[in-house]
Amino acid sequence: MLEKLPDVIGHALHGVRAGLDEIAFNTIGLRAGMASIRVTSLAFVDHAPLPDRYTADGVGRSPPLEWVGVPADAAALVVVVEDADSPTPHPLVHALVVDLPPADGSLHEGALPSVDNEGDGSHAGLNSYLQAAWLPPDPPPGHGVHRYAFQVFALGTAPSFSSHPGRDEVFEALRAHAIASGLLIGTCERPDGSIKLPESAPAGPLVAG
Repeated sequence: MLEKLPDVIGHALHGVRAGLDEIAFNTIGLRAGMASIRVTSLAFVDHAPLPDRYTADGVGRSPPLEWVGVPADAAALVVVVEDADSPTPHPLVHALVVDLPPADGSLHEGALPSVDNEGDGSHAGLNSYLQAAWLPPDPPPGHGVHRYAFQVFALGTAPSFSSHPGRDEVFEALRAHAIASGLLIGTCERPDGSIKLPESAPAGPLVAG
């Protein structure tokens, strides 16, 4: 994973970032005046660091999310989690969840599949590693702060998604049917020198000379 990259790679890529302008929330193009959904989490506040528990430095569970303000005429909800600062042309997709109930609600901790966790059966799409699971944040050492965008969209019509829809399929549905959206940002940074070196073996007995 990316925590094993040398610091020099993170420094070299420091200015290479997808950018917040490229996340779904800012590219779907909802019209002005459309409803706004309030997204929160019991685990972190907006623009604050994600606890290690939800990253590659911990057990890597998906964090809890809550949302209110879903329009009464919504037919379904979609959750998209992207890394706005990934050194890639488009933000790295960490999670896609579709076919959620069209009402104020939540995803509990571990709702999405992850290592040693089966999830709760929510309809997960494919992350950027082509897994129908939560991809724990794992920024390169020395690359700086990464902003993870937890986005909730309300759809006016419930499309028929494939068994594990990917980014293109989900974004096409959002462009066609989204009527409201909400955004929560969590951050993660792996500073220089974060690669842990193995502890040196204890010294043996001194030999008299």
